[in-house]
Amino acid sequence: MSKPRILVSDDEHLISSMLALKLGMVGYVLETAASGKETLEKFYDFKPDLVILDLNLPDADGLELLVKMRASDDTLPIIVITANILTDSAVNAFKLGAVNFFGKPFDIDEIVLSVAQSLNEKKIEDAEITPIGRRNISTPDQMIGNSPKMVYISKLIFACASTDAKTVLITGESGSGKGLVARAIHQYSARACAPFIEVNCAAIPENLIENELFGHDRGAYTDAAKKQKGIFELADGGTVFLDEIGDMPHTMQTKLLKILETKRFRRLGGEVEVETDVRIIAATNQNLTQMVADGHFRGDLYYRLNMMNICVPALRHRLEDIPAMVQYFIERLNAEYGRRIKMASNEALEKLLAHSWPGNVRELRNAIERAMMLEKGNVLTHFHLSEESPQTYRASSPEPQASDYKAFVADQGQRFAEFQLPPEGMSLEEMEKQMITLALENASGNQSKAAKFLKMSRDTLRYRMKKFGISEAMDKDPNCKMTESAQRKSKSDAYTAFKWADC
Repeated sequence: MSKPRILVSDDEHLISSMLALKLGMVGYVLETAASGKETLEKFYDFKPDLVILDLNLPDADGLELLVKMRASDDTLPIIVITANILTDSAVNAFKLGAVNFFGKPFDIDEIVLSVAQSLNEKKIEDAEITPIGRRNISTPDQMIGNSPKMVYISKLIFACASTDAKTVLITGESGSGKGLVARAIHQYSARACAPFIEVNCAAIPENLIENELFGHDRGAYTDAAKKQKGIFELADGGTVFLDEIGDMPHTMQTKLLKILETKRFRRLGGEVEVETDVRIIAATNQNLTQMVADGHFRGDLYYRLNMMNICVPALRHRLEDIPAMVQYFIERLNAEYGRRIKMASNEALEKLLAHSWPGNVRELRNAIERAMMLEKGNVLTHFHLSEESPQTYRASSPEPQASDYKAFVADQGQRFAEFQLPPEGMSLEEMEKQMITLALENASGNQSKAAKFLKMSRDTLRYRMKKFGISEAMDKDPNCKMTESAQRKSKSDAYTAFKWADC
């Protein structure tokens, strides 16, 4: 079996030799490089499984090398080391795909541990060093679905990719897959071998976003000890994905518009304009048209970005894609977790199809991932798809409305109006037990109706019935009745709960 290959790139001979010796003793195959040119040559010839990269090489910017190597192999783990940890290099390195960051001097045992973890996550099939039981994550999720809406989205993706549209606006609800659409446009285009850099405009503080996008020249501010390239410069020839574009500060919107129109920008503190050739893909879950009308987003920028618009449908509008997506996630998560689940049961699919999916595809993936971690067999059943909150899964018939509660309370008569909380008080568990009992009685023992009335699933109701010791009676005798005094106490307690809910 072949051993994992590691390339160490550092111009300090002592450090590279020390790393090579230690990692060689563990069982890896090592190559070292002392310059940017030598690093790229050995990267293409040696084809390493992992790279340890110094950011401060004599003839090259380490971040530029990182971008080039990740563009060639986007699964390649790169561990960054540097003597200067007081700058924003760490932030940029992680954004560009680095898996870890160490400042000099470092603990060599921590480097060895990080190498082992990173290689395990990369899934080297013939590796001799493979820690057991860790999750394996490879490439990003793919778009799945053959519904008419998804077929139309696919046509738009290929149109944007083949025509090299310089601006694309992707809209849709959170979790619907806007990032997957952006990646697909990049991967199917002539820019596929160049960098794809994602920026979350909502996650970067307003005072840092300009530096992140445009970089700075030496001396631009107190800690700017050297020139730092920004994302637009690092992504030259590739794609910049501006997620949550609606949260971009107004001042930055103006500068972004200039880049779109002139393909030029200036670094912070710089006097020379830098030219860049990038495709800009923007995405948002906000109503930009309304934001333009309210003055919160520049109209000229919106119309410039909106040259090509792709609206990703919510999952509830393409439920016919769910079976194929579930099977895809099962196979994907099997590889990540080392499971052997073959498929989802019919009952599980029915339950998934009955859900409204407010969190869209992201919520579906999380539901499948959670169920697979709990499932013991080789078929994904519906038992582990139970909800965590009353709103998670909706029944096929309408839920009880507020008017139902009012009618229910009105039917109980004067006894509710006369009720007072007992002097000794009452626990919430006792009140919940009384409400479940009352709901079952009102539904004539029909658990499905009682669950709908209480806004919970039948599985949750059955669990709580068992918890409070009322499951046996109700399961065996749906027409089981309580004594008159118990009925009066139960209904009075339920009325108190309704009154509290109204406060």
